Amino acid sequence: MTTVLTPASPLTAADRCDRCGAQAYLRVVLISGGELLFCAHHGRKFEPELKKIAAEIQDETGRLTDTPASAGSDER
Repeated sequence: MTTVLTPASPLTAADRCDRCGAQAYLRVVLISGGELLFCAHHGRKFEPELKKIAAEIQDETGRLTDTPASAGSDER
């Protein structure tokens, strides 16, 4: 997915997917000025359509595979 990094605030656990209610990892700012939030699954599913209507895409799906700094060496 094409990512445009913006100074927008990071997504939090309170940000929910507009499609299913799961935690959002993508913020799509629409050309029309609106905003949509998607979980990783729905972000991938709707990617071709979103690219057509998006002014910006904030993609934080990389957080799903990052190992937390607090993880023990046996958890890495």
